[in-house]
Amino acid sequence: MMREVFVATSVFACLMIASLGALLNYSKLPARHLQEETNTVVRLVANIFVVMTSLVFSLMINSAKNTFESIDNNVHAFATEIILLDRTLRAYGMEADQAQERLIIYVETALTNPARIDDTLVRGDRASEQVLNAVGDSLSAMRPTDPGHVALWNDARQQFQRIVEQRWDIIEQSAGVIPLPLIFMLSAWLVLIFASFGYRAPRNMIVISMFLVSALLISASLYLVLDMDVPFTGIIEISDAPLQRALAELQH
Repeated sequence: MMREVFVATSVFACLMIASLGALLNYSKLPARHLQEETNTVVRLVANIFVVMTSLVFSLMINSAKNTFESIDNNVHAFATEIILLDRTLRAYGMEADQAQERLIIYVETALTNPARIDDTLVRGDRASEQVLNAVGDSLSAMRPTDPGHVALWNDARQQFQRIVEQRWDIIEQSAGVIPLPLIFMLSAWLVLIFASFGYRAPRNMIVISMFLVSALLISASLYLVLDMDVPFTGIIEISDAPLQRALAELQH
């Protein structure tokens, strides 16, 4: 979350400096730099970057949206696999009680953590991995003695393996996909655009207010896109409702 706040704040400051700097200092330029032909060229160049910025920002929004939706779908699938494993363990009988209890502890630990699924469930830390591995240890300790229980045991092991794989899929996707160089390039284009707007603009409070509001809104939009690209922190977060429902089913 600190990265998103830092980028948004920096972009806001740069846009205000660029626009107000051009607004306040253009009159100090030599007369040949204040000709109408120069102003026309500045506007044309700015229009080129306006189009490019719009395209790149649209791609960033689409990328962040796809990342968010993909992880959200994986969390739903993850919760579904947990429920299916619990149903298999119940069908197995009393020998699977320990594995079932450890599965409940795993989900409970994630949901009682203030950071919710971000810390315990999907982050690749050693502690959460041990909590989940304890479920696998209980499955390995089971000794089925008849074909029916062998089939259920094999199903449970396969379901557990899918849970582990889905967890690591979520971990790998949770870091975000928008590269920092692209963010810096987009910020540089915005600075150039705002500087061109400040060039030969009227010096009054309405113009300054428009620069202020525009810079604020653009910075906020950039923050929301970057926040959505990392969907386990910030304002826009993946809901833990699927895991809440899974825990309710496990405890039912």
